[in-house]
Amino acid sequence: MENTNLLKRVAGLGFPLFGVEESRNANLTLADMVKSKDLRLWEGFPVVLANSAEKGLFNFDKAQWYLKNHFDRLCLTSLTVLSLALYKFFNLEFNWEEKLYKSLSAKQKKEFNGFLDSLKRNNDFRVGGRKMSADRMKSVFNNYFSHSQAGLKELLATQDELGLEYSLSQVFSPKQKELFLKKLRREKLTKTEKEYFSRVVKKKVLALANPELHRLSQKLQER
Repeated sequence: MENTNLLKRVAGLGFPLFGVEESRNANLTLADMVKSKDLRLWEGFPVVLANSAEKGLFNFDKAQWYLKNHFDRLCLTSLTVLSLALYKFFNLEFNWEEKLYKSLSAKQKKEFNGFLDSLKRNNDFRVGGRKMSADRMKSVFNNYFSHSQAGLKELLATQDELGLEYSLSQVFSPKQKELFLKKLRREKLTKTEKEYFSRVVKKKVLALANPELHRLSQKLQER
């Protein structure tokens, strides 16, 4: 595929085929990945979807709006369902994932189960009539996602760390947790985000780091 502009946008959202990086409209980029019919980009769809959704950039309806062709819309749906199955296969959990799964129709959930079964059995499957390799999908996702989202993967990959994710949700509001994780990943904050982090989130972080508070909390659990 010769679409250099699309490759740049894809790279900026976590799937750098050629090492270029550039931030673009996530929903348009995902739609263009679907329209490209390029299997390399379809294999990277789950990576870009996860990166975009984690940053609050993904909206399925908006991505679908960019696709005027009915067949392309069906492919977008299938690739989204496939992505959810892939996250399930790797035991990854995201705040937005459950809501997206619940929005699926009964037919789409059946497709989800089919993809998940194929991934577990390492059987090839079809999207938009094109055969895709389960083994390659898992390999591509694991390689790129592990590299581009190492910090997030470390937080979510094990049961203990999923417990940490749950604990964060008990202490921070969704927005506060988002800023906490962005700071942890050393991502750039806007001026407004910096001010809010300093004014609100940092105070909670300092309180949680207080060893005396930690000791008293442990004591309460013993009773």
